[in-house]
Amino acid sequence: MTKIILACAAGMSTSLLVNKMKEVAEAENIEASIKAIPEAEISQHLNECDVILLGPQVKFMIDEIRAIAAPQSIPVEVVPMQHYGMMNGKAVLELALSLKGGN
Repeated sequence: MTKIILACAAGMSTSLLVNKMKEVAEAENIEASIKAIPEAEISQHLNECDVILLGPQVKFMIDEIRAIAAPQSIPVEVVPMQHYGMMNGKAVLELALSLKGGN
């Protein structure tokens, strides 16, 4: 099971993308736990994730969040704007799985 966290300013806009990702995971029989949280709560959820994806609106925080996640070797990446804007759940799920190293 891959545990994925999407973080944005308030955790709300990413929740739409989370739903799209869950639909793809279910359709493709991929075991994944995917949830959206506000970026301010990332440090409280480090034990619950394998991958952290940031919404484009908080990409300026990537270095700070990578530093927080580094002790637990959790990869952090920004969701590409085109995938975010199109709510492309498949592409974002594939990104998360590639960061973890597969399923």
